[in-house]
Amino acid sequence: MASSDSAAPATAPETTEVTQARVARATGVLALGNIVSRLLGMAREVMITTLFGASRSVDAFYTATIVPKTLYDLLIAGHVNSAIVPVLSEIETRAGLRAFWQTVSVLASLLTVALSALIVLMAGAAPSVITLVGSGYDGGTLSLAASLLRSTAPALLFLGLFSVFSGALYARHAFTLPALAGAFFKGAIVLVTLLAVPGMAVTPVLTPGGLVALTIARPPGAIQAAALGWLIGSIAQFALLLPGLRGAALRPSLNWRHPAVRQVARLYAPVMFTLVIDTLGVRTFSYNLASNTIDGALGYMNWATTLIQFPQGLVATAISVAILPTLSRFAALIALETPEISADDAAAGLRAPQPGSAHAFRDTLGLGLRLAIVLILPASVGLFVLATPIVTVLFQHGAFTAQDTAITATALRLYLIGLPFAAVDLLLVYAFYARQDTLTPALIGLVSFGVYMLAAVRLLPVIGLFSLMVADSLKHICHALISAVLLRRRIGGYGPQRIFSTLAKAGLAAAVMGAIALLAEPVLEQLIGTQSFAREVLLVLVASAAGGAVYVGMAALLRLHELRWAAGMIRRRLRG
Repeated sequence: MASSDSAAPATAPETTEVTQARVARATGVLALGNIVSRLLGMAREVMITTLFGASRSVDAFYTATIVPKTLYDLLIAGHVNSAIVPVLSEIETRAGLRAFWQTVSVLASLLTVALSALIVLMAGAAPSVITLVGSGYDGGTLSLAASLLRSTAPALLFLGLFSVFSGALYARHAFTLPALAGAFFKGAIVLVTLLAVPGMAVTPVLTPGGLVALTIARPPGAIQAAALGWLIGSIAQFALLLPGLRGAALRPSLNWRHPAVRQVARLYAPVMFTLVIDTLGVRTFSYNLASNTIDGALGYMNWATTLIQFPQGLVATAISVAILPTLSRFAALIALETPEISADDAAAGLRAPQPGSAHAFRDTLGLGLRLAIVLILPASVGLFVLATPIVTVLFQHGAFTAQDTAITATALRLYLIGLPFAAVDLLLVYAFYARQDTLTPALIGLVSFGVYMLAAVRLLPVIGLFSLMVADSLKHICHALISAVLLRRRIGGYGPQRIFSTLAKAGLAAAVMGAIALLAEPVLEQLIGTQSFAREVLLVLVASAAGGAVYVGMAALLRLHELRWAAGMIRRRLRG
């Protein structure tokens, strides 16, 4: 379940070697879970594009899932990393395991009551809720989306409970079950959709160009099966955590006056404020803007972001979640071991001696930043160069056409500009959260939202739908740069972390990899032969393998130690 069952509060920071080993193990588990989850998420998108294409029914389905997912992001998801993990880590560090599970019980009980009431309201007002998201749709699409929403709305409860209990497991350095839960969620969607659609017939046909086309006969309302799968997937995801909670002292409690409830609420208030602006302002603005551009706009955005989320989840999310409990523990220990100074000394500009946990905090953050840089840059460059063949292989089947591939690939490339900044920014934001400072990232978020909306409006008449992707990248660049400057001031610098040296070496290695892949792609196309689905698969595999080999070779030449260290930790983990 958790790494330790001791109820005694922690009193000292662990060694650097122990911290690095713990972060490496956690990152590996989370990365593996993300790989499986993203692959099944990709299978879900391939299934939907194959069965329904870039159609209004798909827009209705995505709208019906956007609503509960948006409410989840707004009311719950942000709590886990911004408040629940830091607060629970502090409680276990200072008060022990019994107080830890009492707090979890209160949070889960209060959330169950609140979300149950919200689900009833959402299902009753489904048509009005849908209109807020997709005002550019016709009446039939809006009606279908409202019907689908009534199927997806109950998932909000299971998503909420999953977040609380996964946060509790993360705080205790138990990562395996939460890491694998996303795979159960997405796998259930695929399985239920395929099994619950009666009378669907799929016939493969080989086109003159060698591509496989699918003739699909589907009954009316077949998209309802995907909505049902979304609900069952949320239940499966929550159920997977239950074995990890075995032995936990959980009791129903509606003690809303519990000190931790106030602490979580205080920390989450700034995050929720920015999420409200993002959800009700920026996202609604974006979805309405997209719905008035081209048919299937939300589908294109979703498919491009699905591909972006693969390296984002594999690298940034995995590393950030892995180091958050450790950073939170060090932050709690800093408060315990930092001696207070008198008012006279403070007025004279004197500071308390810097504790050992402060150095450990910076070292852990620096490790995460260097790993993220080393891994996200080649992933971003590789996806950028191979965007078209990757989209072709994954999505260009059945009702998904070559024109859809071109639009999705362009959207993907524009999103990729901001991906490295988003990856680094996530770790910086989590460092603020670990210090129980949620206000600073929230204020930075307001500035970046302004940049996003201004760029989208100004570029819309010029590049249409693609203005949203450019604006998104500019938002991440702005947020990352401001976060880096302010966090550096808060923690007294990043210390001797070699961050800029790592950035320069990884950037050069990724640039060489991308240039070689770009030059090699037309050569590979000629060598592989006539256009076919098999050719596109082979092109992606060969180009990816060659690009990876070039990057590893350049990393060795440039002595990029972080890549070697990560590979060594993985090998030791596999042998152990």
